[in-house]
Amino acid sequence: MTEAAPSYRADALIAEDIEAYLAQHQRKSLLRFITCGSVDDGKSTLIGRLLYDSKMIFEDQLAALEADSKRVGTQGQAIDFALLVDGLAAEREQGITIDVAYRFFATEKRKFIVADTPGHEQYTRNMVTGASTADLAVILIDARKGVLTQTRRHSYLAHLIGVRHLVLAVNKMDLVGYDRATYDAIVADYRAFADSIGIAGFTAIPISGLAGDNITSRSAETPWYDGPTLIEHLETVEVDQDAAADQPFRMPVQWVNRPNLDFRGFSGLIASGTVKPGDAVRVLPSGKTSTVSRVVTFNGDLNEAVAGQSVTLTLADEIDCSRGDVIAPADNPPQTADQFEATIVWMAEEAMLPGRPYWLKLGTQTVTVQVQAPKYQVNVNTMEQLAARTLELNAIGVANLSTDRPLVYEAYGENRTLGGFILIDKISNATVAAGMLHFALRRAENVHWQAIDVSRERRAELKNQKPAVVWLTGLSGAGKSTIANLVDRKLARINRHSFLLDGDNVRHGLNRDLGFTDADRVENIRRVGEVAKLMTDGGLIVLTAFISPFRAERAMVRRMMADAEFIEVHVDTPLAEAERRDVKGLYKKARSGQLKNFTGIDSPYEPPEAPEIRIDTTAMSPEQAADLIVERLLEMER
Repeated sequence: MTEAAPSYRADALIAEDIEAYLAQHQRKSLLRFITCGSVDDGKSTLIGRLLYDSKMIFEDQLAALEADSKRVGTQGQAIDFALLVDGLAAEREQGITIDVAYRFFATEKRKFIVADTPGHEQYTRNMVTGASTADLAVILIDARKGVLTQTRRHSYLAHLIGVRHLVLAVNKMDLVGYDRATYDAIVADYRAFADSIGIAGFTAIPISGLAGDNITSRSAETPWYDGPTLIEHLETVEVDQDAAADQPFRMPVQWVNRPNLDFRGFSGLIASGTVKPGDAVRVLPSGKTSTVSRVVTFNGDLNEAVAGQSVTLTLADEIDCSRGDVIAPADNPPQTADQFEATIVWMAEEAMLPGRPYWLKLGTQTVTVQVQAPKYQVNVNTMEQLAARTLELNAIGVANLSTDRPLVYEAYGENRTLGGFILIDKISNATVAAGMLHFALRRAENVHWQAIDVSRERRAELKNQKPAVVWLTGLSGAGKSTIANLVDRKLARINRHSFLLDGDNVRHGLNRDLGFTDADRVENIRRVGEVAKLMTDGGLIVLTAFISPFRAERAMVRRMMADAEFIEVHVDTPLAEAERRDVKGLYKKARSGQLKNFTGIDSPYEPPEAPEIRIDTTAMSPEQAADLIVERLLEMER
């Protein structure tokens, strides 16, 4: 049987001096931790036992106390454990904990936020979400089952994400008769795995969430165990804020605070280190330097601020600084680069498409990024490095990525704020991946822009025309090449310098190494976009005829071009009509299964939502369509 749990309530202090109690509570350190493991290892039961046995203070009770300090109420009433666990189980049955469920509680020594994450493999992404801000992970193991695949997966991810403290909670010891040999065998098995992936140490505790053994008080059933109870360990383990204070000062700027002309401050959450008035600082990526004049908070100025505090800094000099910049010590700043190696945990149902542009959000910075094909994918069961062309849901891989402008960063192992990022789909705005930066690629430092004396404007003047890209998109057989060729001829007749990039032609040379998978289609359009951009820099009118099935890639090419120089033309031909024409016999092959990944049959086409020109080929001849496009180009010159 478990000994009676000690009471952590401060009822007497609450009744006697509510403000003193709240002040005491506010000064406590905060530990964020996650419970994870396989399905039915007892996560919800463990959380219920923590809340019940420790007589924890719930967030809503604290809110009520803060709102009305006179209303103390009957704080000593016991919470029925069975009712509490039933409530947590009901959440699980309703699918609520398929997402991450966060709970707040506190003891007299510390405040806690626990993330309860699902154990199912298909929801590994939710475990990553919970672990991303955690200081500690409680890895639960069913004593009857031992170390399982999800045990390894969650341990690997927690270690990968940088969770510094791991607790191996061998649960349901009551169901194996509190057998020490069973416990020792599980700990030895887990230690062998932990050593193989570089986990330096962990704390193992034999527990029973249902019976309460070694949760908040020592169990008489395990006299052979002399380590801490779970709550003792949670109350005393070092939290990341303590370690972060010893690191160099880093503050990502969240916004520029200027309530009046006499005040200009830069607000943000201090990610690491300390700052005080008089400190010499550098703003990145610009590299401008100044000194801190004031450290301002809502409650007044501070003589010093530390990691975890939200502050506003005023600087001695009027220098350019905006959201996304990072303020750091002048003599010890982080690095900037635009090409990196990173580990990526893919979290979307749709596979990663190498070359597709995504938003990368790191701290307060948001940039456009392109991810290359993975160097390898990690098998979390065997730690093998497997060849992979893409990453599917819950896959973990290492890949190179490049951003459209320099990113202020540090390796994730050194700074989670400046090294951890998420990827966001540009079309749906859904988060598709989480990642950890390893290092900048050396070529990012060695490759520089070479200055060219003849400008793109001068080249256009020499040709007496305005550069543009006319991007014809539509199904195979829609008539893109026919129309583009007519436009090319008409422009030549009026002495305009143009060049036609045709989808089939570029695959004989520039893109001969690419197939027709979604990933290859993305790379195909990326390359063509870069070539088109170079041609417009040379003053040319570029005509392209590509199926280009994805909106994201067409939008990527549009962003490459100067303002108003990209003209999207949707050659809108119904699938039935395009298939009826079938000049090349491709639809027939696709229907018979001889041709895979064919747009409109077994690969999607995403029509433009707001093209500059829409051509209905069932109502307009190719000649009329070409005249329409030429007229649009001539209007640009007027």
